[in-house]
Amino acid sequence: MQYVGRVPSPPLDQFIDDIYCLTGVPRHRRMNVPPMPSAHLFVNLGEPVRLWDSDPSVPPAMLIDAWFMGVWTRRFLFEYPARVRLVGVHFKPWGMSPFVGMPAIELRDRWVPVDGVWQRSLDRFRDQVGDIASATETLRVLEEELRSRFAEAPSRGLGLVRHTGGRLETSHGAVPVGALADAAGVSGNHLATQFKSHVGVTPKRVARIYRFARLILSVDALHPVDWSDLAQTAGYFDQAHFSREFKDFTGHTPTEYLALRRRFPAEQGFPPDSGPMPAD
Repeated sequence: MQYVGRVPSPPLDQFIDDIYCLTGVPRHRRMNVPPMPSAHLFVNLGEPVRLWDSDPSVPPAMLIDAWFMGVWTRRFLFEYPARVRLVGVHFKPWGMSPFVGMPAIELRDRWVPVDGVWQRSLDRFRDQVGDIASATETLRVLEEELRSRFAEAPSRGLGLVRHTGGRLETSHGAVPVGALADAAGVSGNHLATQFKSHVGVTPKRVARIYRFARLILSVDALHPVDWSDLAQTAGYFDQAHFSREFKDFTGHTPTEYLALRRRFPAEQGFPPDSGPMPAD
């Protein structure tokens, strides 16, 4: 399977990590996805994709067209079709806010059809890219579509969230939330309220997800792994807390996860394999 992605040009790059095309035959059909510091837009141009929430009370979904996914605080599982043709956007945690015109908390831990968020559907985009073979041209059309929906006048509080969220991003969640609020000259409650509106979760939760992402992306399954050292580097100073959070976020103990990664090595240069793991 081929992943072709790039960072969009300013000002979209302040809100989007990358836009991408995913095509071909998947190496693994079923993938287990831990919480990661991003929200998503997917446009499916191929066969349906199946989704399961790790919360058993949530019914599974069959995603056929296009859908948004807000920031997730728990893992979920998806199943690729036999052949994939998918166009997507990895938003920064706060990045969906200027595109959707609704509180991000309404998209937290949810997959929502695009038609339920945007008044105009993506039919025009799908028509434009339907017969395009070039990933470069497809990404150009996708970026134009995003620009047409981008609200240049920031909504209240987004600047605050983008600035403080950027500090969490660069520090991998290591800056105390109290220090962020003090530096911004606001109360912790105000900062939390703005994060819930533009990210869907509190800054403390965002910090946890960035911290976990730093740890999981630093695992080199080809060599011995010192979990205590990795955990401490990522900011986990309580080993029991680290073990609980790791099992909660991945569904595996660190030892089980490492065995899985060694059994199914990530494809080099293939970003979707950096966090998600095979569920087979």
